[in-house]
Amino acid sequence: MAAGVRYEDAAAPEGMRLYAIGDVHGRADLLGRMLALIEGEIVRDRPGDWRVVYLGDYIDRGPDSAGAIDMIARRVAANPRHVALLGNHDKVLAEFLADAATWRQFAGFEGETTARSYGVEIDYSGDAAIRRSRDALLAAVPREHVAFLNDLKLSAGFGDFFFCHAGIRPGVPLDAQDPHDLIWIRREFHDYPGLHPRLIVHGHTPHHEPEIRVNRVNLDTYAFASGRLTALAIEGRDKRFLEVVG
Repeated sequence: MAAGVRYEDAAAPEGMRLYAIGDVHGRADLLGRMLALIEGEIVRDRPGDWRVVYLGDYIDRGPDSAGAIDMIARRVAANPRHVALLGNHDKVLAEFLADAATWRQFAGFEGETTARSYGVEIDYSGDAAIRRSRDALLAAVPREHVAFLNDLKLSAGFGDFFFCHAGIRPGVPLDAQDPHDLIWIRREFHDYPGLHPRLIVHGHTPHHEPEIRVNRVNLDTYAFASGRLTALAIEGRDKRFLEVVG
């Protein structure tokens, strides 16, 4: 592989079609429509091989986080061509389910919207109330969803593309990236003008439209607020964007 890959030159593996879906944030309605569009193309075109990569942040802020997780978890369990990555919001939910003491970040991410999608109201009024709320949420979240959250991958690579939630630390080999950077980094990654060993496809930082740079593509189009969910389809060097609007 070349030392640096430019957007226009980046190619999928021969015979493989790639799809990457940006941050969902509880918009299961948009995700369902996007998956219907993608799966319809796969049935119609019958590519030799394919992958659907989900870039993380399936939950919080939107109205149906439970539905979004269920939709993706079922596909991941049924077919390894569906590849789900870890977002920072997903990690914070998994941590809260494991330990109520992490509630502050959960609250800061509007985790109560996710809890509500599972039929649980979160009470932040005191330590005992928080523990009861966490216990109620853990009881309400299906075991399959908990396992899904705990098994999410940090990154995936296919051909000239490297997929992760937030981005990478420039200058660090892709196989040596810090997990924290992969789900949290912003400024150092966004401001870097040079090429990376692969084209980075990410979400994490909302933008009013797909953000295309010479060294990266950002697919977070603020779905929970804008009503726009965006995906990137790649075949050979051909790249196109798919969008569903609610």
